[in-house]
Amino acid sequence: MTWFSLGRVWAIARKEFSHLKRDKLTGGLVAGIPVVMTVLFGFAINNDVRGLSAAIVDEANTSASRALIADARATQVIDELVPVNSPWALQQLMAKGQISVGIYIPEDFEERLAQGRRPLAQILIDDSDPVVLSAARGMANLPLRAFDQMDERNTFEVRALYNPERRSAIFIVPGLCGVILTLTMVLFTAVAIVRERERGNLELLITTPVQPLELMVGKIAPYVAIGYVQITLILILGMWIFDVPIRGSLFDFYVGSGVFVASVLTLGLLISTLAQTQFQAFQMTFMTFLPQMLLSGFMFPFEGMPKLAQWFAEIFPLTHFLRVVRGIILKDASIPMLTADLWPLALFFVVGITLATLRFQKSLD
Repeated sequence: MTWFSLGRVWAIARKEFSHLKRDKLTGGLVAGIPVVMTVLFGFAINNDVRGLSAAIVDEANTSASRALIADARATQVIDELVPVNSPWALQQLMAKGQISVGIYIPEDFEERLAQGRRPLAQILIDDSDPVVLSAARGMANLPLRAFDQMDERNTFEVRALYNPERRSAIFIVPGLCGVILTLTMVLFTAVAIVRERERGNLELLITTPVQPLELMVGKIAPYVAIGYVQITLILILGMWIFDVPIRGSLFDFYVGSGVFVASVLTLGLLISTLAQTQFQAFQMTFMTFLPQMLLSGFMFPFEGMPKLAQWFAEIFPLTHFLRVVRGIILKDASIPMLTADLWPLALFFVVGITLATLRFQKSLD
């Protein structure tokens, strides 16, 4: 019978420590994951929504209406108010995702104020995010301190445009299209080149006439079809189980989804040219996935994050796709209305496929 030996245990442990020292990526993640997660949750994640993007239609254009606007801004719930010409323009900006709150002050505002009639004005809210709705609804009972009127009832008539029932599934399910595609598409392609290298197939590909760019495009082509299958399944389940409405064009939805799928696939290809093993590819995939999930607006209100975190989140494809998918499905937005979020996805694809191709050529050298 062989007795348990602490010496042999220590020998195995030293071997594992030596392996970790050689594997710089895993060693870096030991400290990197706690640092990244602590900063993301402690600094960037904030449910106390302030500084919502807003626009206003002031048909009264009087000192009293301007005082009401000043009172609304003093709440810090909304940021700078962009002036527009009509309520229809407010709804268009909201459908594009450019504002979360719209304020409409009618021509008879002074008369309503003099007669004590409520509501005095109307507030339109992008209620596709329930947290934003809760924050903005607090403005409905805004006291008019500028006029010494402390009656806080119905200063604004609240109009929730997209999710008046406040059902979380309507907000979550469209976002899942982007989250699931981000994880699966990047993961699938991240191991593509690495798998070829580990199996010895990469040397065979080098001897063929296949160019690096052709290899990159050929690697991602099958996964585009897989991505369309996934988003179709998510939509069917969302409509069947959760009664999620589809207010926009399915054609526009699939066009926007195709641009997004192509962009995240190039991220996976880039990871595959950086990683040396499939395990490293898995690690790097999740390191890129977690910040996207936390900062894109899927789990926490985008408007509630500090400006620095918002600027950083604009780098991620998921941030832009969430606006596209929720704009089309929930707000009946069209592709021309969403170009501000589609062109960054196209740019991400071009940059990603270029870097992946250059990285692959470098690895061959």
